[in-house]
Amino acid sequence: MRAGGRQEKVEVGTIVTLDRIKADENGNVSLAPVLLVDGDTITHDASALAKVVVTAEVLGDLRGKKIVIQKFKNKTGYKKRQGHRQELTRVKITGIK
Repeated sequence: MRAGGRQEKVEVGTIVTLDRIKADENGNVSLAPVLLVDGDTITHDASALAKVVVTAEVLGDLRGKKIVIQKFKNKTGYKKRQGHRQELTRVKITGIK
């Protein structure tokens, strides 16, 4: 499935951490599949994948590990320090139909 510019390999019951996504009022989200493997059958055709929906239940929102961005230019006195924490969502895959 694809979410947030990345692809994840999932099955029903898998817990995945994604970039922050909004859920509906029931706490569910729909995700786009990239490839479907069902036993010996592999589906990668876009028209066939348009009929497939990956549903997930949102377990909670969280924030990632803090990273520090430092910029420095030699002999000019320029220093800059900045921090960032990515907004994330943890979801549990509930169905692939």
